[in-house]
Amino acid sequence: MNIFTQPLNTRHNGFRNTSTESSMDGEAEVNLQKQGNELPSQILNGRHGKSGSDRISVRPSLDYNCGDDNTGIASYRDVPSSVNIDIQPDTLRKARQQREMTFQDMCNNLDIFEDDDEDDDDDSDWEPLQKLREIMKWFCTNCTMANLDVAVHCDSCGEHRESGILKHGFFAPSFLHKSTLLEAELETRTDKGMVSQVSTSNSSTAIGFDERMLLHSEVEMKSHPHPERPDRLRAIAASLATAGIFPGRCYPIPAREITKEELEMVHSAENIQAVEVSSNVISCYFTPDTYANKHSAQAARLAAGLCADLASEVFSGRAKNGFALVRPPGHHAGVKQAMGFCLHNNAAVSALAAQAAGAKKVLIVDWDVHHGNGTQEIFEQNKSVLYISLHRHEFGRFYPGTGAADEVGTMGAEGYCVNVPWSQSGVGDNDYIFAFKQVVLPIASAFAPDLTIISAGFDAARGDPLGMCDVTPAGYAQMTYLLNIVSGGKLLVILEGGYNLRSISSSATAVIKVLLGESPGCDLDDPLPSRAGMKTVLDVLAIQKNFWPVLESSFSQLQSQYEIYTTQRRKPRKKRGRGVVPPLCWRWSRKRLLYHVLKGQLRVRGKGF
Repeated sequence: MNIFTQPLNTRHNGFRNTSTESSMDGEAEVNLQKQGNELPSQILNGRHGKSGSDRISVRPSLDYNCGDDNTGIASYRDVPSSVNIDIQPDTLRKARQQREMTFQDMCNNLDIFEDDDEDDDDDSDWEPLQKLREIMKWFCTNCTMANLDVAVHCDSCGEHRESGILKHGFFAPSFLHKSTLLEAELETRTDKGMVSQVSTSNSSTAIGFDERMLLHSEVEMKSHPHPERPDRLRAIAASLATAGIFPGRCYPIPAREITKEELEMVHSAENIQAVEVSSNVISCYFTPDTYANKHSAQAARLAAGLCADLASEVFSGRAKNGFALVRPPGHHAGVKQAMGFCLHNNAAVSALAAQAAGAKKVLIVDWDVHHGNGTQEIFEQNKSVLYISLHRHEFGRFYPGTGAADEVGTMGAEGYCVNVPWSQSGVGDNDYIFAFKQVVLPIASAFAPDLTIISAGFDAARGDPLGMCDVTPAGYAQMTYLLNIVSGGKLLVILEGGYNLRSISSSATAVIKVLLGESPGCDLDDPLPSRAGMKTVLDVLAIQKNFWPVLESSFSQLQSQYEIYTTQRRKPRKKRGRGVVPPLCWRWSRKRLLYHVLKGQLRVRGKGF
């Protein structure tokens, strides 16, 4: 291991008091009684308690680093194996004041640390660096980015340090000017929303939600908060409550845990057992970025059960459409493995539940910024489930690396996997709507599904720290509106990724408003895509037209447009002006060489060029 990336063995987050080890379960538990019926209320995650002994155990830990690689998915570093050491109380107190940091971090930040002459003897092991003391930092509630203690607003997203987003969702101001008046206004709106309850018979949109899914959280205290955190659901729930949508205009369905038999239709027995085993431990990791605590298995069963029941409700007509406000997400979970923050594949469970209820064909549209490799794996040989994914790919360099345009399905199901792999970041509304109209809708209409499921990750939204794309709430609303007519309005939206709380809550609210029958707010009749976006769509059409003849005419037309489009975008070359016009008679005189040089027909090169 490179010395500049090796974590310190004496960092605060590596310490755990063995005498308080048994108390970790209680601290990881969430006191739901204190919440009452308030959905967006805070739930405490597991944290270290006070030391009750001088002997402590340095346990294996993992450093979380958001976006360190070009995949857009967090990476971790392994930590040395467990050892037991004796440390005096004063040393323990000082160690707890330090953050997780690498040797390179200390070398780069010597100028912001101060020496403590009183403790020179205690820190002799670090000479000549002496004692280094960190300037305090805070993590943004909205995007989880770290900021210096002196900052009031997040340097990355502009969110105020005392953000009210978990109380009022995206309606809360990011800059807390005139906060008193706004708080009172939001309180009034929230009260009205909570009062305007509707009965199941009068509502058309069902919501799947259960507070126990908030218990799924990362137990170990890391140097950076994990992006897939309970606050994601809290922010959406707060936005819906403030807008009077839920509770209010939508109705909840009863939560149940998915059965083992239902899961075995999607996952292998070994995978199911691996998730179940996690309920017997305080903390574990399926992959370096996919955590679990003792509540995670139940949360995953609840999420899958809610999605399955919503699919049955929507297909049977008992609900017009539905939104699954669930976590952990699922579209990376494959047949044999949990990965990418995902434990059980909620979209796959929903599709099979709908088919068990009588649906013959199911369409899954995945607009999460990452390719749903798990969903594709599960259905790549199944002609009754059409999987369409729009995602960042960058020629395999973006996580998880799968989802190229030529991945079309196998074993007689070719054409039933459709991938629209964006070649760069920054993809926005125009590119997505253009791809919908050129690829998604024609294929979906030809497939004629009985139910449409959206794997709705909102990490392609503007401001997301992992996706780095530019889709707006209006863009998501427009895509939902376009898909709403594909299967006669039988539409189920399932939450996947999305890690900027303002982006995910505003986008989810915009989608649910469309489910309730509201206008998407904008209509991009003739979206003008980026050059890279048009090239991606053209590549997809060139492959998929072999399986879907309806694309043939669109491909020919778009190919002609692309040639014109690229020609118009080329900047004309500027002609070099000539300052001297030689007389025509020089052409046949002794000055003919000078004539040709001045006319630009000959070039004189100096020595060395």
